[in-house]
This record gives sequence, structure tokens and C-alpha cells, in this order.
Amino acid sequence: MARTKTQIKTEMTKVFMANENYATSYGFVLGASFENEFSLVSLENILFEIVALAHYFHELFFDQHAKEVDERLANEKAGTLPWYRTMALRFQYGFDLMADKDYFENGNATIEEIENSKIIKYAAVNEATDSSRVILKIAGEESGKLKEFTDPAQVEAIEFYFKRIKVAGTALTIINYKADKLFLNIKIKRDALVLNESGMSKLNADYPVNDALQEFMKELKFNGELQLSSLIDKIQLVPGVLDATLLSAASAWINPEINGYGDPQPINISKVAESGYFEIVTFDNIAYVV
Repeated sequence: MARTKTQIKTEMTKVFMANENYATSYGFVLGASFENEFSLVSLENILFEIVALAHYFHELFFDQHAKEVDERLANEKAGTLPWYRTMALRFQYGFDLMADKDYFENGNATIEEIENSKIIKYAAVNEATDSSRVILKIAGEESGKLKEFTDPAQVEAIEFYFKRIKVAGTALTIINYKADKLFLNIKIKRDALVLNESGMSKLNADYPVNDALQEFMKELKFNGELQLSSLIDKIQLVPGVLDATLLSAASAWINPEINGYGDPQPINISKVAESGYFEIVTFDNIAYVV
């Protein structure tokens, strides 16, 4: 782990102040404090500052390099959870795998064609808590929004791909669901100079609270934890919002047994979407009061 610039400079100046030859040349007491003998604008202090800063950046570069190497090793090691996520994002629709390999034969395909074939834009992996099974959540993207895969040809190709590359003997479940429905019931105390009774901006004729909530959902990491406190914090930053209270929050997700959404379940503090992502059902349950 990189030392701070101050730590580096202190170590160097201690050695400098403990050198008998330097003490004789400069006329300071052997082992004295560097700060007491040299001013901030002295040439010696400036040189030590420059060298310490250079060493500091050098150590930061080494830390970053080590981190990248560790992450790459984790993502490349077959069978690990990060490896499954990496392989999901590498999937190329319409391309075939190299014989006995886990990477694709791109031939003369252009960079644009290769990138367009990577239809899995989001992936998250974890282990089932009740069985020895790897659970992989995936999603695509359409018009900037997360979306499940509905094209049977795409679904077939994705499933066949993972049958080919998964570790033998490993049970793998692919979650490709529609977004979890998010139901919010919010009361907002508005500034009547800025927002009208329906939450519309009197200046721009838009709905800044709705926009803030949509922005919050985009910022939420795929398969990340939705924290209700953070959602309210986001609303509190909207111009014209004096206060905000979350009256209730609930979510519903796809139940494979009924091939549809189950009943909404309350969210108390936080929730990770079963599909990996949420979609706000309506903004009609936001009440604006003065």
C-alpha cells in the first residue's frame, strides 16, 4: 500500500539529518528535526518535497497495477464467480466459439460488428444460499434502458453458450427476467414558488422529482442494493423540494411458477432486485403539499 507523501518525506529527512557529513557541512545538530533547521522555502525542503511527491505517485502506480492484475486473475480464472460474469459480457450473438475454446472466432469481423454482437450489457453472479448452484443475472439494453431478452433466438444462443463453457458438474441458473416492479408512495412538501401542486416546475414545465427518481434508478448498480434512505436523499436535492417522506415502498418480481409477477412485497430498508434491476411503475403516488 502506498505511503503518504508526508511519510516518504519524513523517512528521507530522518536519514539526511542523521548523516554526520551533512551535519558538518550544513552546521546542524546531528539528528535534529529537519523542519527546525530548514524553512519551507529553502532549496533543500523544495527538493525533498519534489522527490517525495515523485515517490508517492510511483507507489500509487504500483498499487493500481497490482489491483488490476489481481482483478484480471480473478476474472480470468475459470469457474470463479467473477469469471462467469466476465464470460457473460463477452458473449457474442451470431458468432461461433473456437473449437474446444471459450472465446469466439471473429475472423474478418470489424470492431463495430464485434461490439454490436455483445448483447449482454449487464451481468451479476452469486451463489444460491440453499443449494450448490451458480446464479447468473443478465440484461440487455434498449434506448438507454435495461431490458430482458425476449427474442427466442437470442435466449437459445445464450443458454447454449453457457452449456458449452460452464465448468463440468456446476449447476447454473440464468435469470433473464423483466425488471422488478417498484411501487413508491411519497409525500413531498413543496416550495410553491418553484413547484405546482402536481410537482411540475413553474420555470421549465418539467417534473424534476420524476426525473430525479429516474436518474437514481440509472445510477443504481446492476444487482445492487436499493436503499430507500438514499432514494429520499436524492429527492431532497431537487430544487423546490422542502422535505420528503417515504410513506411506503414495495416491489414485485417474476415468479417462474406462475410465469408472471407475484404480489408486491413491502420494502422496509433496502432490497436487491430479483431480476437485477427495478422499474418504477408510476409517479402518480407522489403527493405534493405545502
